[in-house]
Amino acid sequence: MIPADVFYAGLFKVAAAAAGFLTDSSGRVLLVKPGYRDHWGWPGGHIDEGESPEAACGRELAEELGLTRQVGRLLVVQWVPPLDDRPIPLVHFLFDCGTFEDGTGEDGTMVVLQEEELDDYGFFTAEQAASLMPAYLVARLTAAQRARATGETVYLPVSVAE
Repeated sequence: MIPADVFYAGLFKVAAAAAGFLTDSSGRVLLVKPGYRDHWGWPGGHIDEGESPEAACGRELAEELGLTRQVGRLLVVQWVPPLDDRPIPLVHFLFDCGTFEDGTGEDGTMVVLQEEELDDYGFFTAEQAASLMPAYLVARLTAAQRARATGETVYLPVSVAE
């Protein structure tokens, strides 16, 4: 019989991350520009040990933007193969975190950018976002908009060719 520690040590490894899908009253999506990447994305990050995806989403929104938000339903799960400097696949969870009215959150809070990690943030239309992100993230954005509108949850695979 194989000991459990040996069995689990030999399993295929993936990274897991979670992010929040927030929009303004015009439907533009909130994106952030990390200082360590060439492209924009959603506020979020990797899931810590012992943390659920929705808890990670809430934590990352607080850390990166200074926002305490209700983490809503799951919009998109995306499988992303190893890319760039990440040697293992990524499973990404994108949660609906609501709408900002007039640049403030539900509780009146404003965004406070985590300057150690992020260079900028902004609200963008899907067309504007398409020029700021790689194709697989644009597909995630389109899927999230559709999921929010229809009430579905979307599973989105990504091929290495994308």
